[in-house]
Amino acid sequence: MDKLTVYAVPLGRLFLAVLFIMAGISKAGNPAGTIGYISSAGLPLPELGYAIALAAEIGGGLLILVGYQTRLVAFGMAIFTIATAVFFHNNFADQTQMISFMKNFAIAGGFLVLAAHGAGALSIDNRKR
Repeated sequence: MDKLTVYAVPLGRLFLAVLFIMAGISKAGNPAGTIGYISSAGLPLPELGYAIALAAEIGGGLLILVGYQTRLVAFGMAIFTIATAVFFHNNFADQTQMISFMKNFAIAGGFLVLAAHGAGALSIDNRKR
């Protein structure tokens, strides 16, 4: 494995993970606001949605960061990210929402690459082999 691959994959995992971990911490600090936002999107069971968001963002983010069960977690995170785009960034009349929608799809693309290729050499997944 060349040096670019050895270091670029964990750096990519770090960039993806930090985005989600920070968002999850923010949501954990404002449960009422987050539940209200989920409810305003018309989704049922906003409290459940809140719990799923925390698990995905903090839990999934940490697992991606350390490279544990990366293929499975990355696939789940791709689904979560696409769902977030569809339910929360679907007002294409608002350019900011359209950009957020497209960014979510780009992030999901990164997760799908991780799902296909794995966590790389510097990961818990690799140490288990």
